[in-house]
Amino acid sequence: MSKKNKKVGIVYSTNQHFDYEYDETDKEKETLEPSAQSLKITLDKKQRKGKIVTIVSGFVGKIEDLKNLAKLLKTKCGVGGSVKDGEIIIQGDFKKKLIQILTSEGYKKIRNS
Repeated sequence: MSKKNKKVGIVYSTNQHFDYEYDETDKEKETLEPSAQSLKITLDKKQRKGKIVTIVSGFVGKIEDLKNLAKLLKTKCGVGGSVKDGEIIIQGDFKKKLIQILTSEGYKKIRNS
C-alpha cells in the first residue's frame, strides 16, 4: 500500500478538496559512515528472566544496514541475538568483544555504559 492511499487517523471528511499531509519523519535516514557513528554498548537483564544481554544502540541509518551489522556481530561472537526498536541485542555479556569488533570495523565513537 503506497503512502498516497494510506489515510492515517482520518475516518471521513465532507471536504472534497481535503488532502491529508504526511509527516516525513517516517523516512529512513541514510546510513552514516562507521567513523561518524556514535554507538553505545550496555548490559541489561531486565524482563529477561535474569539472563544478561548486551545492547548496541545509537545506530543511525537504514534498518537493512543495522541488520547486516547485527549479523556480523552475532557471527563473530558465536551467539544469537536480534534487532528490535533500532537496537542490536546480543545474548550474553560481550561488551569487551563487541568493542574490539566494532573498532576493527571502523567505528570510533563507542560509549561503554
